[in-house]
Amino acid sequence: MAPWQTELNKCHMLQIQSQNLVTDNVEVVEGEVAVISCRVKNNDDSVIQLLNPNRQTIYFRDVRPLKDARFQLVNFSDNELRVCLSNVSLSDEGRYVCQLYTDPPQEAYADITVLIPPGNPIIESREGQVIEGNETEMTCTAMGSKPAATIRWMKGDKELQGISKVEETYDHMFTVTSQLRFIVTKEDDGVPVVCIVDHPAVKDFQALTYLVVHYKPEVKIIVEFPDGLPREGQNMELSCQAKGKPHPQQISWVKVDDDLPSHALITGTDLYIENLNKTYNGTYRCFAANSVGESYDDYILYVYDAPTTTPIPTTATTTIPTTTISLPEATADTTPSAEPAAHDSRAGEGAPRAVDHAVIGGVVAVVVFAMLCLLIILGRYFARHKGTYFTHEAKGADDAADADTAIINAEGGHNNSDEKKEYYI
Repeated sequence: MAPWQTELNKCHMLQIQSQNLVTDNVEVVEGEVAVISCRVKNNDDSVIQLLNPNRQTIYFRDVRPLKDARFQLVNFSDNELRVCLSNVSLSDEGRYVCQLYTDPPQEAYADITVLIPPGNPIIESREGQVIEGNETEMTCTAMGSKPAATIRWMKGDKELQGISKVEETYDHMFTVTSQLRFIVTKEDDGVPVVCIVDHPAVKDFQALTYLVVHYKPEVKIIVEFPDGLPREGQNMELSCQAKGKPHPQQISWVKVDDDLPSHALITGTDLYIENLNKTYNGTYRCFAANSVGESYDDYILYVYDAPTTTPIPTTATTTIPTTTISLPEATADTTPSAEPAAHDSRAGEGAPRAVDHAVIGGVVAVVVFAMLCLLIILGRYFARHKGTYFTHEAKGADDAADADTAIINAEGGHNNSDEKKEYYI
């Protein structure tokens, strides 16, 4: 080959390399519009044409040989051939060819992918109503999509993990089924469960259902009156509040290990007791039942003495030469209170308190005992400080006719007399 021919071939190759033909892949939702763009850099007036997957010419320069009116010219210039395809169907999917007439010809490929969104997702539940503590099963199905969709689950604001299964149909479409299982609680009643379908052709595609959970009643006893501690002679009303699903249809009152007082009156859900006395002490129980089960709550009644207006001595002081006795101030009732699972009428904080008769009797006994001790101490005191006196009688006074004779006959007068002592208290 002559040198000039070699140089000409090198120049021609550089010219081809400088004419870059580019295009882009396209994803389009079925029924929408796809745009194919063939672009050339540094074109030297070479012809651009677009071919379909069957190598049929769609556009040659700005002329459309193919008799498909869905293809329309958007732009034609030395550097670009841009064509749009409307109402895209699955049959339009494939590889389209951008061709530049050079020597040799250049080609670039644009793959059109048709996206087919799934049908509306469908949620099915194994049972419409679930009992608290049981397992429920839900299924969400997204049919007829391309490519296959993905399914997520949300219960309230918490995401749950399901098990998905993908099936391909004869027309290369996909059906996805996701199965979700979980244990329900009474707090789940009314909570939304959402099946979310993710697919490149759609956004925020979802189906929703609400949980219906049945649970046994929750029971609570409320003291309507009296305020504070229950006392003899007062009236009492206890209200039984029960909540469940379905709503409790049966509510009853009993006294544990005993019969209800003869003055007790049951009105609806309330228990009314007149003229309290200590024989009514005990545990009162309210039962509530529905189709799921039965529950109860307890109230422990302890009736206190009626309030008294008798003044209560608080301090007594007795002074003696060596001892002072002070009686401490009477304390209030310190009966321990307990409220494990039941309400206890002995556990009211801030309620008025009264001194029991036993406390008053104890104070009186202490006072009497103190007075007895005082008498004993005084007796011992005077016994230790006794007085004495002497009497002197003349000896031989028994034989004297009179006092003068007795004095004359006495030996030694008073000095020789026997000493006699008399004691007085």
